[in-house]
Amino acid sequence: MDVNAAREGRGTKERLVVIGGDAAGMSAASQARRLRGPDELEIVAFERGHFASFSACGIPYWVGGDVDERDRLIARTPEEHRARGIDLRMRTEVTEIDVAAGRVRARDVDSGAETWTSYDKLVIATGARPVRPDMPGADAPGVHGVQTLDDGQALLDTLARARGRRAVVIGAGYIGVEMAESLIKRGYEVTVVNRGREPMSTLDPDMGRLVHRAMTGLGITMVDDAEVTKVLTGDDGAVRAVATADAEYPADVVVLGIGVRPETALARAAGLPVGAHGGLLTDRAMRVRGHENIWAGGDCVEVLDLVSGQLRHVPLGTHANKHGQIIGTNAGGGYATFPGVVGTAVSKVCDLEIARTGLREKDARRVGLRFETATVESTSRAGYYPGASPMTVKMIAERRTGRLLGVQIVGREGAGKRVDIAAVALTAGLTVEQMTALDLGYAPPFSPVWDPVLVAARKAAAKVRDSTP
Repeated sequence: MDVNAAREGRGTKERLVVIGGDAAGMSAASQARRLRGPDELEIVAFERGHFASFSACGIPYWVGGDVDERDRLIARTPEEHRARGIDLRMRTEVTEIDVAAGRVRARDVDSGAETWTSYDKLVIATGARPVRPDMPGADAPGVHGVQTLDDGQALLDTLARARGRRAVVIGAGYIGVEMAESLIKRGYEVTVVNRGREPMSTLDPDMGRLVHRAMTGLGITMVDDAEVTKVLTGDDGAVRAVATADAEYPADVVVLGIGVRPETALARAAGLPVGAHGGLLTDRAMRVRGHENIWAGGDCVEVLDLVSGQLRHVPLGTHANKHGQIIGTNAGGGYATFPGVVGTAVSKVCDLEIARTGLREKDARRVGLRFETATVESTSRAGYYPGASPMTVKMIAERRTGRLLGVQIVGREGAGKRVDIAAVALTAGLTVEQMTALDLGYAPPFSPVWDPVLVAARKAAAKVRDSTP
């Protein structure tokens, strides 16, 4: 294929090719289209699945019945994208990137037909894939990852066909905890098999213990310090149990909640730079390092942690949409940058809210920081006001400087979103002493006169002062 001839055939019009039709990819395409019209920029996007621009974060709530139908998780349909001048090709998987020639090879998933498409600018937004353990039975019918709407529908189909009401969730991170709740709501007996001592390894163990207590209170059987070694199947080939080194746990359905890894096989094969966590490496403009006209964003990249100063893989829809906006601005001729993250995340198990931002104790140790911790118990409202619920706040501050390093919150209604106070403080580089003077809103229906985050900051500041010679 004569790529130069193909470009000359388009005249002065450039072509932007996007690999991946979800948050980062379609945000990039949409933003680029806002800046440059179809007469200046042709946009072609490839998506291998059946859906584009959907909320993967909402899948557990769809499975659990909180969201009543799948289409409520779709932000924009392929037809709506096409109406905006974006040539979105569904059920089409990119199988090769030819960086030297500036083109991609795509295969129609249904027909198998392959075509080459040239590009002037390329966006890689291939997302992440669920970790599927390398063990016997991991691919058996009834074993499900939960990453796309197709995955969610497949799980619901299995639940509708299942002969029994026993579910095993492997892993107790965000997805594992959320799926355990969803299956409880579906009327299943749920067992969670967790490699760690406590669920939610994104928290310190003392805070994870609070989550553990809440999960067992819901009737979830927690199996800790255990690793699934194989999935056992029946005569029909479908799952019937999972096995650890010490026991077997009956299962009519198995959900994988072990986490995700960046989907970068395509980029690796093209020789693009990948970091220690498996994600693509980019600059602040989300441009792939060493490649002027290739950008990457979303769950397939590594990002800068503003607290530790190191690169991390943080697969969250909030970041993916921001990456897309930045990429689209740059690909459309403007300029924007993504400074990094502080690692904020929030989740829940029924009415227990779980939130964290910044570093855990082991994160701080790993990067050589000396620190003090402060843990306080408080309430979401003034103690005398009806509906006040308990919460625990843990704060980590750098010794000597008092710089805020991280916050974890576990509590009932009104607890989780308080982590945003800490996220702003981390981004601004505040000390815990400075945090005590924050002018937060107060009224008895919303908080005690001293907000729980500020109480933790006061305690942390005192410990920092006491540790200073």
